Amino acid sequence: QVQLVESGGGLVQPGGSLRLSCVASGSIFGFNTMGWYRQAPGKERELVATMTSGGTTTLADSVKGRFGISRDNAKKTVFLQMDSLTAEDTARYYCHLHNNGRRYWGQGTQVTVSS
Repeated sequence: QVQLVESGGGLVQPGGSLRLSCVASGSIFGFNTMGWYRQAPGKERELVATMTSGGTTTLADSVKGRFGISRDNAKKTVFLQMDSLTAEDTARYYCHLHNNGRRYWGQGTQVTVSS
């Protein structure tokens, strides 16, 4: 059974930075996509960034130029570097894995941007 565990969330001031990590465990076969979604109160869950095992990335327009995604395939880990954070980035961030026709979710880590 695949499990995803996020870490790195917390409280940060506007303009600050955070780096989120997600470690996957279990069997992951061949090609896969890992990434991040977020959900704020009263809003739909939205894609933030993804990266395939082949290196193809996607970024939401709202975070382009501020966020970056990277992977360490040997450690089955994906990172989200978040810079220039604003209050609109406040949300619970969820790690996501798509592999072998199945999708998996972590429990999420809270990011709060506030003065």
